Amino acid sequence: MIDITLQNFEAELINASMRQPVLLDIWAPWCGPCRTLGPLLEKLETAYAGRFALAKLNSDEVPEIASQLSQMFGVRSIPFCVMFVDGQPVDGFVGALPEAQIREFLDKHVPAGEELEAEADVEAAEGLMAEGDVDAALAKLAHAVDTAPGDDNARYEYVKALLELGRLDEARAAFAPVAAQAADTITPHARFAALAVWLTAVEDAAGADPAALQAAIAANRRDFDARFTLAQHHLAQRRFTEAMDELLEIIMRDKAWNGEVARKAYVAILELLTKPAPKAAAEARSGTLELAGKAAAVHSDPLIDQYRRKLSMALF
Repeated sequence: MIDITLQNFEAELINASMRQPVLLDIWAPWCGPCRTLGPLLEKLETAYAGRFALAKLNSDEVPEIASQLSQMFGVRSIPFCVMFVDGQPVDGFVGALPEAQIREFLDKHVPAGEELEAEADVEAAEGLMAEGDVDAALAKLAHAVDTAPGDDNARYEYVKALLELGRLDEARAAFAPVAAQAADTITPHARFAALAVWLTAVEDAAGADPAALQAAIAANRRDFDARFTLAQHHLAQRRFTEAMDELLEIIMRDKAWNGEVARKAYVAILELLTKPAPKAAAEARSGTLELAGKAAAVHSDPLIDQYRRKLSMALF
């Protein structure tokens, strides 16, 4: 638990909530219900074991922040608690609620213990992979999926790692529980849809003869079947830019060919190449009070930007 002031609210409230949810307890020394609620919140912070952080703000000492939040939520009394997630105030409650109701409120916003464990495994796997310890990295990712089967990020990273290592059977088995999400043509999960395209390319390009495909294309530049198979071959071999170059040739000549399969594959490769935005700390500001926070700009990848522009020019 930490006390929030004008001097530390940026670091301990806004920035801290980029890493984990922060529950802000707005109280005052003269408030009887506040004295009841405070110890209960401290008990729950311990019980939730790192799933959220508790911060306290004395409304008499820091009225600037208390009044802004009160106006934002239309609240006129204390104790008043506000949940901050990713630098934003997202929800709140008023009064000294019983423990069961507070737990219900917390459970809507804080990650489950299994999700935290899976997230730690994924982070550890990234470090192990960078060190070249592939087996240990895969073990961490497998444990993450076993621990939190519904964690989309853990499963995505596991399947992607298996595909990068050419372990197709294991990748197919790990992907099977979410294959339906990737096949949903109405609201597909973008990252799973990208994995499905990659898996299909590996399977369909098996035994492909690149020299024969290139000869067929040289003879007929509109031989889209040969060009698409060559793109799949490149993708299966993780030659992503070469695959997009072939797909772009199809898109420029016939955007709608075969149900826009070339465009869909191109977009999938961009998704595979795009790293998820980090939970960056909010940028420091001075002069005026801003509670919403502002995430630091994520540096773009010049290669991805280049191929996005190429696709945009081809389509429009």
